[in-house]
Amino acid sequence: MKQKLLSLCAAVLVLAACGGQKTGGIIETPVPERPAGQQDMIQFAAEPIADVGIGVVGLGMRGSDAVERLSFVPGCHVAAVCDLLPERADASLKYLNDKGLQAHSYSGEEESYKALCEDPEVDLVYICTDWLHHVPVALYAMEHGKHVAIEVPSAETLQACWNLVNTSERTRKHCMILENCCYDFFELTALTMAQQGVFGEIIHAEGAYNHNLDPFWKEYWNNWRLDFNSKNRGDLYPTHGFGPVCQALDIHRGDRLTTLVAMDTDPFNGPRHAKAAGMEGDFKAGDVTMTMLRTEKGKTILIEHDVMTPRPYNRMYQLVGTDGYAEKYPVKGICLRNEGSENVDYQNLEGEKTYRGEELDALMARYQSPILTPELVAKAKEVGGHGGMDFIMDYRLVYCLNNGLPLDMDVYDLAEWCCVSELSSISLENGCAPVAVPDFTRGAWNKIKGFSYAFAK
Repeated sequence: MKQKLLSLCAAVLVLAACGGQKTGGIIETPVPERPAGQQDMIQFAAEPIADVGIGVVGLGMRGSDAVERLSFVPGCHVAAVCDLLPERADASLKYLNDKGLQAHSYSGEEESYKALCEDPEVDLVYICTDWLHHVPVALYAMEHGKHVAIEVPSAETLQACWNLVNTSERTRKHCMILENCCYDFFELTALTMAQQGVFGEIIHAEGAYNHNLDPFWKEYWNNWRLDFNSKNRGDLYPTHGFGPVCQALDIHRGDRLTTLVAMDTDPFNGPRHAKAAGMEGDFKAGDVTMTMLRTEKGKTILIEHDVMTPRPYNRMYQLVGTDGYAEKYPVKGICLRNEGSENVDYQNLEGEKTYRGEELDALMARYQSPILTPELVAKAKEVGGHGGMDFIMDYRLVYCLNNGLPLDMDVYDLAEWCCVSELSSISLENGCAPVAVPDFTRGAWNKIKGFSYAFAK
C-alpha cells in the first residue's frame, strides 16, 4: 500500500512539473495560445541572401567538422567561429586562414556566443554546442536578427520547444534542426519512392538510434553526454531515426502526431559507465527505450534508443506501406507485392518480391531524389561528413537561404522530433501511460499536403 501511494505521489509530481493533466486516460500537456501578432512559419521564406555569412558556435567534434565542410559549400562563407575554449577557436580559425579565408573569432567566456550573434557579418548561427546550450544560443541569435540551425537534439524539453517556436514565429527567422540522416542516400531515395506511390500508402514506420557509445563517452567534453544520460530518463536522442520517417508520413503536412507511449529497460550498463567516469548517484536512463506514436490519420511509428549495449549500429529506417516495404538495416532492401503468381505455395513464406544487391540498385536508380544531382553527389562524397549526408544537408540549407526558399526542415519539425524526449519521460514516469503530443503548429498542420523540397525557378 505504501509503495502504491509513493508511485501515485511521483505521478502527480511529474504531471505538475510538466504542467500536464490527465484526460480520459491520456496525459495532456499545455498548448499555449499563439501570442497576438504572431503567425505560423509553414512554408516561410525569408529574403534571399546571396552569400550567407555563417557563425559556428561550439567547435568540438561536430563544430570543427562543420567549419571545414562549410568552406566547400557554394553561396556561403564562415564569417565567425566561437567556443568556450580558445584553443578550439584558434584551431578552426587557423584552418580557415590556411585556405586564405578570414573569420572573426570569439572565445574564452561562457557567453562569448553573444558577441558572435551580434556580429553584423553573421546571417546564420550554426549551433554545435553541448545539448544544454543549444536553446539559449538559438534564442539569443533569433532575437538579434539571425537565422539559426541547431545540431541534434536541438531541444530537450517541451518548454524549450515552445520557446523556439514562439521566437521563430515572432522574429520571422528560420530555426532549422540539423538532422543529417534526412539526407542519407537511402532515405532520400526511399522517400521519393514513397511520394511516387511505389509502396502504396505508408501506414507504419520505424526508426532508431542504436549506437554503442562505449568507446566514445570520454570524447565528449567533461563527459557531458554521459552525465545527461545519468540525470534524465526517456528517448534522449530521438531525431536520427524519427526525422526521416516523419517526412515519409507527411507530419504537419497533412497529418500530425497525436499520442505517445514509451517503455524502457532498467539501466544495466549505464551505472557501470558512470562509476568509471567518477559520477555518483542514481542512473536514470534505461539501456533500451522504445517509444510508440500514433497519428491523426491512424498511422503508427516505433522508435528505439540504445547507446549502452554492443548491438550493431542501426537506425532501423523501415517504411511499411499498403503495397510495399523499405528497410535500411540490417540489410538494405525493398519488398513489393509479387503480382500475378499463379501457383500459390502456402509453405513459401516469401510470397513477395524482394530487391537486394544489384536488383535493388537498379530499382532505386529509377527513383533518384530530385535534390541528388550528379554534381552534388560527387561533391558530397568528396567532402564527406557521415558519407556525404552532412554536406548535402549544409548545401540544401545554404541553397534555400540563397534563393529565399522555405527550408527542408522548419521549426515545427524541430519541435515535433525533439519533444519525444520529455514526452517519453512523462510516459515512463507514469507507468508507460499514453501522452498526447502537442500540436506545435497550433492548427496549421493540415495547411499543406505532403512533404516536398523547394527549388529556385
